[in-house]
Amino acid sequence: MRTLICGSIAYDTIMVFHDRFKHHILPEQIHILNVAFLVPDMRREFGGTAGNIAYNLKLLGGEPIVMATVGDDCAPYVERLRTLGIADAHVRQVPQTFTAQAFITTDLDDNQITAFHPGAMNHSHMNKVSDAGDIRLAIVAPDGRDGMFQHAAQLRDAGIPFIFDPGQGMPMFGAEDLLHFMDLADYCTVNDYEARLMAQKTGRSIEELARMVRALVVTLGAEGSEIHVDGRIIRIPSAAPEAEVDPTGCGDAFRAGLIHGINHGLDWEQTGRLASLMGAIKIAHRGGQNHKPTRDEIGARYHASFGSSIW
Repeated sequence: MRTLICGSIAYDTIMVFHDRFKHHILPEQIHILNVAFLVPDMRREFGGTAGNIAYNLKLLGGEPIVMATVGDDCAPYVERLRTLGIADAHVRQVPQTFTAQAFITTDLDDNQITAFHPGAMNHSHMNKVSDAGDIRLAIVAPDGRDGMFQHAAQLRDAGIPFIFDPGQGMPMFGAEDLLHFMDLADYCTVNDYEARLMAQKTGRSIEELARMVRALVVTLGAEGSEIHVDGRIIRIPSAAPEAEVDPTGCGDAFRAGLIHGINHGLDWEQTGRLASLMGAIKIAHRGGQNHKPTRDEIGARYHASFGSSIW
């Protein structure tokens, strides 16, 4: 089932600080912050919201169609997509730009400080939803601001249901912007911090925001997630990870589980649990795209975690 993944393609440079940020950041001195962290461990990974979601959806047997913009340094990523069998026809190269770059420093508590260079991502509006052909479901994940607005409007005009995922793009949008997206979207997914921020920005409660879409999914980290649907809250337990190695990309893995559940008409309990499991599988591996479970292995992990079958 063809699913359009609108979002970023990025290279992630991930660094590990062998201490805790809280030991080096003084709250009373935050207005004159000037800190440096020694990071002995560093690696470069394939990432970006569209890349990560597509990777995880492919693991689930889906057919992701990536719509993104990349720079002159895109060759390794494009080759990777082709090797994985992920369609790249709508990955547009923008001359004289860099592919988006995230520089992520993680401490021993899995807190993260990220610097992000958008590069070619700022040109995401050059892509048009109509070019992708027959699409059954889409997600508008963090991307260039103009591109997110344009793709959301084009999806609504085409009658294609989509998930709004503001994620780390939340600071780009004011109250009217967020409400506009919610008016257009069929589903919305945020983490608990983003949910509170959206409520604060818009002046509407989470319950009021949930009534604007078919379902509002709020992730709660190790506490699982909550799905606000039909005036009720479905609480989804977390799946126990084999190890807690790296949180980078866990949210994108979770979103792939949501997409699979919606595409295949699973009930919300199954959908939420599959999403939770995908995040748990990812967190046991470094980077956003280094976990490699087969579909059968995912099914077995689901049964072991929740005592029932998913397929």
